[in-house]
Amino acid sequence: MDQKTIDRINALARKSKTEGLTPAEKEEQKKLRAEYIAVIRMNMRAQLDNISIQEKDGSITNLGEKYGLKTRKN
Repeated sequence: MDQKTIDRINALARKSKTEGLTPAEKEEQKKLRAEYIAVIRMNMRAQLDNISIQEKDGSITNLGEKYGLKTRKN
C-alpha cells in the first residue's frame, strides 16, 4: 500500500469528523479501509509464517509449515 492511499484514508477520516462525507466518499472510505485491512492481515500472516519455536526436546517447529501454509491450501 502506498503513502498516497494512506493519506487519502486519513483525509477522509478527518473530513468525516469535521463536515461529513458524501455517499460516494463513504463508499470510497469503506473500500480503502477494506484494502488497508487486507494488506495488514497479509503482512501479519507473512510474519507469523516465518516464526519458529524451539520445543523442550530441542527440536525446532516452523509455525508457517505447521499451521499457516496448510490452511491456505484448503
